[in-house]
Amino acid sequence: MTVSEALQKTHYILYDYTLVNVRGVGLTLMDLVSAGVVMLVAYLLSRWLQLLLKRRFLPRFNLDVGIELALLRTTHFLVLAFGVYTALSMLNLPLGAVAGFFALLGVGIGFGLQNIASNFISGFILLMERPIKLGDRITVDNVWGDVTQINLRTTVVNTDDNVCIIVPNSSLLDNNLVNWSYGDRRIRIHIPIGVAYGSDVDLVTRLLTRAATENARVLNDPAPAVHFLAFGDSSLNFELLCWLPDSTIKQNLTDELNRAIDRLFRDNNIEIPFPQRDLHVRTIAAPLRWLPQETPGALKS
Repeated sequence: MTVSEALQKTHYILYDYTLVNVRGVGLTLMDLVSAGVVMLVAYLLSRWLQLLLKRRFLPRFNLDVGIELALLRTTHFLVLAFGVYTALSMLNLPLGAVAGFFALLGVGIGFGLQNIASNFISGFILLMERPIKLGDRITVDNVWGDVTQINLRTTVVNTDDNVCIIVPNSSLLDNNLVNWSYGDRRIRIHIPIGVAYGSDVDLVTRLLTRAATENARVLNDPAPAVHFLAFGDSSLNFELLCWLPDSTIKQNLTDELNRAIDRLFRDNNIEIPFPQRDLHVRTIAAPLRWLPQETPGALKS
């Protein structure tokens, strides 16, 4: 085979040989390669535009981080959609074939990709409505953590143990979510405490109030409060209520208050009881009667 024949054969394989036929439109290898190159260029262009917006333009407007992220994600998908449209146009596919492709894609989303599509839509809602923002402290599935990433499909929550939890965005919208950073960041904590029966109720109230007011991190407005809740089975039940500037110090401050309460109670001879139960033993009025013991020889067959 001469060089000319090899070139002709290569040209035929690339430009003339039909690999796929879609409703009468033959697609050659070069058609598919060209479409793939267009989509790759669109992807690279979207990445470049995101970097340009993030470094050059968005910082000038002092936008919220959540809004910036929403704009960047929207730009990414718009450029990708334009790339897909351009690639399909280059293939000269009939309108019916393109419509059929998107119809099949819609059916796939409706069945196999339903959860993924739901998470994407939920991601846009989170970025636009902003019920949570980067840095917010939230409780999800009984786990505390700080929001470190809000993506279109998932949100990343970093717990106090430095464990990253990846939460689907649809779960954040469909289930109850506690955002400790939304609006007023102050929170009130409840510290239950039981003292022994016979304790001076007024003294207990003063000591609990003192434990809270002497802590510099407890807010004075609203002031701490002490409630005498109930007469328990083994104790007089009280509750100390105090306000904190934010939820991040809740665990450490609870530890400090419990230690202060224990110290004040010991200094003032206030007893913290343990659960007690009274056991009443009733004697049997009738005298005990011993039954005669039978020997094996007395047994009858």
